[in-house]
Amino acid sequence: MEADGLLMGMEMVSGSGVGLSPEHSAALRTSLLLLRRNMKLSAVLFWGKILGVRGDYYICRGTEEEGEELRGRKTFYSLNCMDWCLLPPPTEAIIAEGQVIKGRFMGDPSHEYEHTVRKKVGEGGAAYEEEVTNHIKEETRLVATIAMIDKEATVVPRGAFIKDPLGAVKKNPCFRGLTVSEAKKLSSFFHFTPTVNPKKRSLLEMADLDPSIDFLDTLEHDIPRGCWSLQFEQGNGVVILRSLLWIGLTFYHVPLTAQYGHVYIGTGERNNDLPFMI
Repeated sequence: MEADGLLMGMEMVSGSGVGLSPEHSAALRTSLLLLRRNMKLSAVLFWGKILGVRGDYYICRGTEEEGEELRGRKTFYSLNCMDWCLLPPPTEAIIAEGQVIKGRFMGDPSHEYEHTVRKKVGEGGAAYEEEVTNHIKEETRLVATIAMIDKEATVVPRGAFIKDPLGAVKKNPCFRGLTVSEAKKLSSFFHFTPTVNPKKRSLLEMADLDPSIDFLDTLEHDIPRGCWSLQFEQGNGVVILRSLLWIGLTFYHVPLTAQYGHVYIGTGERNNDLPFMI
């Protein structure tokens, strides 16, 4: 959610039990605006908070240029809501390395986890296994966790972003929000992440699609089925989506307006038991 609308956005998702203290909200509003100016960013969004044992990570996301909303993003973290550090981009190697660590975050970026793997050495009858211990920094795990949440749980409403003929993704200035009937369908919400393996659609389905808008994956085909909770609050005034796979990820949208946003406040642990719970 945008820094300018942080208070309103946190109020919208407060029904999920997530929130920030008044002190942290005030500090974030000030520091995010300073970060945008100092780093010469076109926009800064508050991404969320990952709870640690000894400290918490406050995460924000910035874009350098308009038209690079999807790919030209930078991620920052802070331990005190004031001082921000730039995280490295999430490569496949970093994501694979960070995913092997389980349990709570410590809250210390320099903390090192030990991960032991067994490797086969030699060939034939002379082959044997040996244990190799890898040291993985918590900062690496932080990058991997944010990337996985982005891939599986960040949400935007249909039509909020458009893709021009050159492939640049930018905010849609004509977006006026979903109707109440549209907001009741998971197909009206998209994953805000590059589509890697687009779902093959029939000719009948493709007839109703707009290439400039429908270039992202919808939530309706997410696996396991039932991994999203969709509810209306304040009458039909606000639609709330909660991820059951990444507990703590909450998205809101006010129908017939351009107001929407999401925030993650949780432990950074994926709910891998979800298929057995639904």
